Amino acid sequence: MKTSFRGEIFDVVIAGGGFVGVTLALALARGGARAALIDSAAAGTGETAPRPIALAEGSRRILEGLDIWRHIGPSATPIRVVHVSDRGRFGFTRIKARDYGVDALGYVSEAGIIGSVLAGALDATAGVAVLRPATVHQLEFSEGRVRVGCAGSEGSHSVDARLLVAADGGKSSVRRLSGIGARQRDWQQSAITSIVKTRLDPGNVAYERFTDSGPVALLPMVQRRSGLVWTLPHERADALMALDEGAFLAMLGKTFGTRLGAFTETGSRTRHRLRSAHSRLSVKQRLALVGNAANHLHPVAGQGLNLGLRDAAVLAEVVIDAVRAGEDPGAITTLGRYAEWRRRDQWATSRFTEGVVRLFGNDLLPLALVRDIGLIGLDSFGFLKRTLARHAMGLAGRGPRLSRGLSL
Repeated sequence: MKTSFRGEIFDVVIAGGGFVGVTLALALARGGARAALIDSAAAGTGETAPRPIALAEGSRRILEGLDIWRHIGPSATPIRVVHVSDRGRFGFTRIKARDYGVDALGYVSEAGIIGSVLAGALDATAGVAVLRPATVHQLEFSEGRVRVGCAGSEGSHSVDARLLVAADGGKSSVRRLSGIGARQRDWQQSAITSIVKTRLDPGNVAYERFTDSGPVALLPMVQRRSGLVWTLPHERADALMALDEGAFLAMLGKTFGTRLGAFTETGSRTRHRLRSAHSRLSVKQRLALVGNAANHLHPVAGQGLNLGLRDAAVLAEVVIDAVRAGEDPGAITTLGRYAEWRRRDQWATSRFTEGVVRLFGNDLLPLALVRDIGLIGLDSFGFLKRTLARHAMGLAGRGPRLSRGLSL
């Protein structure tokens, strides 16, 4: 990892040091592009909370292509079955990895583990210059480059590059400074995340159970643990966060049911207010948006990070091919290839996620009957289930080289 910026024009400067931004930086460096990363967090202050993260099979392949998965995989739990049900009603479906010729539909790890592995890989990569802690406060676009003004603990800096990538989250300052609008929505919901233990071992089964109070997801982990993502209206989340451990577990058991026996332990609980944002543009001259800066999704389907990793893999491939061909990586003709490649996946994933929230977030009897019939129909028609499964695994459509086992 380099820390020198002065006098250099990078191929790409990435604003945002989260999982997607770092993955993009590593991919670019692997392909020989000159990259810089601007991270608002100081070194060593990344996420350490045991927050559960579901990585789709497509994401595993991308990380494997970057030689990162071997450090995450040993502690990750494979998901071999996804059980989707409507609590207290008759609709359900199961999606099984063996039906699609894969060992697992996805894998569950902890955010702290993933963050630590990515940080270690970044530190060991000589081809990426890193500025941290620093925030972007000014952008100056010109014919051949973009100048990014940053403010940090060591004063002001400017970084020149042929392409700027916004990987700075759903409230992207780069998106705002670039004058790109976003379709935003406050879902008036909160997500409570934790790691819980149950009397019965979840095995390799992930549960998505839709209830009267909101969806409850349980992601399998080792030692009878499961990653919990419980979506609720704000006032109910407030009440649950105020409960002691015993009362919280009792309420969770009452809501989820007894399929895994009683809930016996819970770790620390974290609450997140749920908002979504979809950028009006994914590219403009010298600028591309990836991850939450482009599409910040509701977490009900667990697709946000996976969508962002696919953004990073595709953009890295497009940029590397342009650099090798002597083309301008920041030209709109180059970036148009990225936008066109990603359009269908981004649209389909966003629409599917919002559709699930609306359909399963409404307890009116007619809609409840429709969704139960839909779940049964999905369980009966192989083509529909296969289509859904391939999207959930991140394997639908044209995949980037990293997800196909090819080198950059």
